[in-house]
Amino acid sequence: MRAVPVRLRPALLAVVLAACTPSAPPSGDPERIDPAAGWEEGVERLRAFIRTEMEAKGLPAVSVVLVDDQTPVWAEGFGWERPADSVPASATTVYRVGSVSKLFTDLAVMQRVEQGALDLDAPLADLVAGALPPDEGTPITLRQLMSHRSGLVREPPVGHYFDDTGPTLLATVQSLGKTRLVYPPLTRTKYSNAGIAVVGYALEQHTGEDFAGLLQRDVLAPLGMESSAFEPGPALQQRLARASMWTLDGRETPAPGFQLGMAPAGSMYTTVLDLGRFLGMLFAGGVGQGGRIVEQATLDTMWTPQFQPAGTADGAGLGFFIDALDGHRVVRHGGAIYGFATELAALPDERLGVVAVTSLDIANPVVERIADAALRTALAIRAGGPLPELVSTSPLAPERAERLEGRYVRPDGTASFDLHERAGRLFLDPVAGGSVAELRALGDTLVVDDRTAWGARFVEAAEGLVSADGTVLRRTQRPLPPPPPARWEGLIGEYGWDHNTLYVLEQDGQLQALIEWFFRYPLIEEGPDRFRFPDRGLYDHETLVFERDADGRATRAVLAGSVVFERRALSGEDGSTFRIEPTRTAEELRPEALAASPPVEEGRFRPTELVELVTLDPSIRLDVRYATTNNFMGARFYDEPRAFLQRPAAEALVRAHRALARDGYGLLVHDGYRPWYVTKMFWDATPPEQRLFVADPASGSRHNRGAAVDLTLYDLRTGEPIRMVSGYDEFSDRAFPDYPGGSDRERWLRERLREAMEDEGFHVYEWEWWHFDHGEWREYALGNQTFDRIGR
Repeated sequence: MRAVPVRLRPALLAVVLAACTPSAPPSGDPERIDPAAGWEEGVERLRAFIRTEMEAKGLPAVSVVLVDDQTPVWAEGFGWERPADSVPASATTVYRVGSVSKLFTDLAVMQRVEQGALDLDAPLADLVAGALPPDEGTPITLRQLMSHRSGLVREPPVGHYFDDTGPTLLATVQSLGKTRLVYPPLTRTKYSNAGIAVVGYALEQHTGEDFAGLLQRDVLAPLGMESSAFEPGPALQQRLARASMWTLDGRETPAPGFQLGMAPAGSMYTTVLDLGRFLGMLFAGGVGQGGRIVEQATLDTMWTPQFQPAGTADGAGLGFFIDALDGHRVVRHGGAIYGFATELAALPDERLGVVAVTSLDIANPVVERIADAALRTALAIRAGGPLPELVSTSPLAPERAERLEGRYVRPDGTASFDLHERAGRLFLDPVAGGSVAELRALGDTLVVDDRTAWGARFVEAAEGLVSADGTVLRRTQRPLPPPPPARWEGLIGEYGWDHNTLYVLEQDGQLQALIEWFFRYPLIEEGPDRFRFPDRGLYDHETLVFERDADGRATRAVLAGSVVFERRALSGEDGSTFRIEPTRTAEELRPEALAASPPVEEGRFRPTELVELVTLDPSIRLDVRYATTNNFMGARFYDEPRAFLQRPAAEALVRAHRALARDGYGLLVHDGYRPWYVTKMFWDATPPEQRLFVADPASGSRHNRGAAVDLTLYDLRTGEPIRMVSGYDEFSDRAFPDYPGGSDRERWLRERLREAMEDEGFHVYEWEWWHFDHGEWREYALGNQTFDRIGR
């Protein structure tokens, strides 16, 4: 599970949470708490803000609770708990809250510290014998682990965030014995899920009890958190929000639900109302609904930055991260686990707290903004002053987004970021690592505002853009990048699991790792096949070592010496033509397809005028794969290698071809107009799980209308096809137009092709970088004539 207090970057990449405790059960609807007297206007503004953010960011569900002292003054859900069943989200919707779990693990430890049964500063090795790496002379303690100062790796070798096998806590913690410390203890704050797994295991060893049962009895039940558990039963599972994963290249899938081996670090299931009870306990000086949980002095210790100079106001406490919000002390923790993002934040001096949760992966910046907006609103209501403005951005005008595309460089000439226009939206892609995020408008100001990021601001200037600190970023055009060094070519690729893939790619002469779908880091080369993450972010200073086969191709990538990412097998990655296993042969399907008829369409269509492309410009080259057996089915579908388009599309393609010639490239066409019966053959032969890449004959293909084309680039000088990120007709994620992997050169060339085609009115198909639809494709009817009958 990820955790990222953004204000502590780069030391940590976590966020923070806080909640509230009802002193009395809510009245009226048990699924929500309507705003208390005096809070109505503020809550109405928060509702509008949440709905705006949900629409802009595509959040399936959000639940929130706002606590004043020990009373929840408002709790509500938005969107859908289970969209397929039309079940709305509510304050009683169950969520996985990831690293917020750490607060409860640490609280259970502090109970025993109060009793004198555990010592925060005693060496831990005896209690967890064999489960810790050598400590290099400074023994590891509970205090170090709970404040992330032990130097442990982020993830254990077994039971790590990627591990879907459900190992035990014992197996998870014992696997740490084979690791090495990333930093000597006490020298640096380094966030570690493994560290809190050890804390939970130490509790088990100390008490002789199962961790989940112990937490239920000693923490959750006394708090009155009846809808919370580390091992949820059927009742909680039934109310669990259906969560979604998404990727930078446009996919969205249901979130996996496997249990983590490091349960103490991130496996709690709960509701915002239950987390409200936890907040209420904080504001009651450690007293929960069932009595005292801990003493106020213990909470004060947990809210004090550890191992930092006296008087330090922010940093890592015990469990909590301490920060400031508009001059007010805030204690917080965030959670990110497959499909869920949580923010808990509390103002202990003002006794105000909030929890916001969503059912979308890595949307932590959004729930953090919601939480902070709620706290600012609560402070204003308390003070009797004007309510704060809750700022929401708006989409850029498409023409503005297109105008701003390009690379932006600092005054010293180093590249800062690229801006890419996508369907009228503008996305910032940091050159030296980070998350791709959308730029939106706030008046004349450009603001980074996306699921993954918020806050960086720019204004337009004659030279390019000016950042908030006054740095002028000059807009420039990028030349074609050189190929990556030969020693890296066997390393570039995909590693790991379907539910969490590691991409190793090359960008601007650096090997980079895109890990946990969104976090891209430049890798520091330390030796042959040995790299290290930078001293920031999720995997601060950890190693990534590759193992190769006899042909020099990496077979696995090993993180921190122990987490193994196996190379993913990608058909076509070696340059061969991608193949499927057809359900039936072309010979079997052809008679049926020829005998069938396209669907009947209503409406008026433009007259068909299919033009053979090479008659307009003979320098357009052809590689019509479906006239050969060199295609995804290994069968011939066309009698002749010819390519046709409707005249407006054909003339636009010729203009793109001639524009590319100025850069030394030409268009190599794989397919244009495609008879409907061929589309039916493709569909009937393709296994259902692979049909994302073929058109349904019930609605027909855009190719059938003669206004779609499949193509790539060729080198005018040599006549050779240009190497792209994937091959033509490859049924894999590498086919997506925004697939983030591959080399910088391959992605640049893919982008150049896209720019040339879009300049002439084509639009790239969302799942295939080689497929372009002319803007008028809907104006033509489905066609089924064979090539020999075109024009007759």
